[in-house]
Amino acid sequence: MSNVTLTIDGIKVAVPRGTTVLDAATKAGIFIPTLCHDPNLEKYGACRICVVEIKGMRNLPASCCTDAAEGMEVYTKSEAVIEARKTILELLLANHPRDCLTCEKNGNCRLQDYCFYYGVKESSFNGIRKNHPIDDSNPYIIRDHNKCILCGRCIRTCAQVKERSIIDFAYRGFNTKVATAMDMPLAESECVYCGRCVAVCPVGALMFKPLKGKGRAFEIEKRPVTCTFCENGCTFDLNVKDGKVIGVTPREPGEGRPLCLKGRLGLELKYCDEPPKPMLKKNGEFVQVPWAEALEIKDLINKIIELD
Repeated sequence: MSNVTLTIDGIKVAVPRGTTVLDAATKAGIFIPTLCHDPNLEKYGACRICVVEIKGMRNLPASCCTDAAEGMEVYTKSEAVIEARKTILELLLANHPRDCLTCEKNGNCRLQDYCFYYGVKESSFNGIRKNHPIDDSNPYIIRDHNKCILCGRCIRTCAQVKERSIIDFAYRGFNTKVATAMDMPLAESECVYCGRCVAVCPVGALMFKPLKGKGRAFEIEKRPVTCTFCENGCTFDLNVKDGKVIGVTPREPGEGRPLCLKGRLGLELKYCDEPPKPMLKKNGEFVQVPWAEALEIKDLINKIIELD
């Protein structure tokens, strides 16, 4: 594959043809903020926070879905680019909750990080506040639509799994939100609670319920571990606080994202100092069940007991 050479902020970069401007900048060690972009998902270009200035172009294109071209001159920190990014952040803040002090995502939120980076303290736009009820109908995931920035990462990562696609955009305009079929609670959908959506959420719209109130981002150490329940080799992070494993979460970003709930439950049983009791849906309601049943090995254990 042939290479193309472009200049980014005065630095010449040679990359394979077809590489995006964002990836070229990353290779050169140049920071470009992203919200909707994920290296493991298809190009999207929805949030526009990654816009850059390219000589000869009238508008500011999204670097995540603009291919690098020979001789291209890119500016990532021009006055127009910085102004555009600040405006985008202000628009997001216009109807975003301001509960950063108590938000579980505090210290691990891209919106918060970028506002700090660009010095955006408040929004100059008077936006209408959303007032969606928090969906905590299932024992594993908490959904807060009021904090959602509609980046679509959860939708796209869910759609990557064959015959999954549990969520998608619903409604229009200001009322647009990520919803299940018929806008039912997550517990009443076909969701298997693998946690892929939570792993890619850049803000506090999706959180792991078992970890709620157990620690802040800066207090928790992440230790990678691989699930061995099947040949897929899904990767997870052990969440360690004060030397104790308090939970297991899917890794983000990277290869081996989870496909099912069984792996995480099994790793919680194996590694957590105080593993939470598993819950499964029976007759439309979640009930606590033995670990053997949750991991679908109840029959195997019974056979072993009979052999003894």
